[in-house]
Amino acid sequence: MRMPVAFVPHGGGPWPFVELGLPQAEIDSLTTYLKHVRELPKEPPRALVVVSAHWEEPSPTVMSSPAPPMLYDYYGFPPASYELKWPAPGEPKLAARVRELLDSKGFASGENATRGYDHGTWVPLKVAWPEANVPVVQLSLEGNLDAREHIEIGRALAPLRDEGVFILGSGNTFHNLPGFRDKRAIEPSEKFDEWVRAAATASPRERDELLANWAKAPHARYCHPREEHLLPLMVVAGAAGDDRGTTTWTGTFSHVRISAFHYGS
Repeated sequence: MRMPVAFVPHGGGPWPFVELGLPQAEIDSLTTYLKHVRELPKEPPRALVVVSAHWEEPSPTVMSSPAPPMLYDYYGFPPASYELKWPAPGEPKLAARVRELLDSKGFASGENATRGYDHGTWVPLKVAWPEANVPVVQLSLEGNLDAREHIEIGRALAPLRDEGVFILGSGNTFHNLPGFRDKRAIEPSEKFDEWVRAAATASPRERDELLANWAKAPHARYCHPREEHLLPLMVVAGAAGDDRGTTTWTGTFSHVRISAFHYGS
């Protein structure tokens, strides 16, 4: 059975597990959505491939450790947030398969046998799969941050969907750090997110063209001074192929609008 693909918001830092002063309604809404991400596939996936906004390399690079460690790649949070665990196994054979697919499409891929799960991966997945019983291979962004190229990376990965692999992109549709603390960010975040929702759910050809040119959207560079948190959506859209997208969840996080999408069933 063909697996879906999904773009999920990972919020900020270890937000589901420590007190950050966020409105409880926001925490509850995003947590409830993430708990249901595992239900998007009609059958349990044999493994996950996750593209996180928090890992960039000159070329697409996979984690190849059979037991990846944790990365606490955030700062200024309570001590307990640096003791959280999510010991999901890696899968070196799947990492090799990812590289094979990328290389076949002209991407000079790499691998890293020591890197651990960053919070863009383990935070949302600790909510969705608290048992940490699903193998995970994390894939980096490409350092050029080119939107169209990340769509092509997703297209290269698409065959994994027929191999029992659930592909996830983890980012945010808004990522302007000062904006998370500025109530004036509400309006631009709403307008940009409205554009993203329309683009992500458009017909496949239109979707890919719109996302490749995302910087032309209203308030694009305010909402993403740097695009790394939006690029996992481009990978997901590429892997979606001819599947049309659905807005799976939309809500607020620290008062700004963010959304989630999935493709296929």
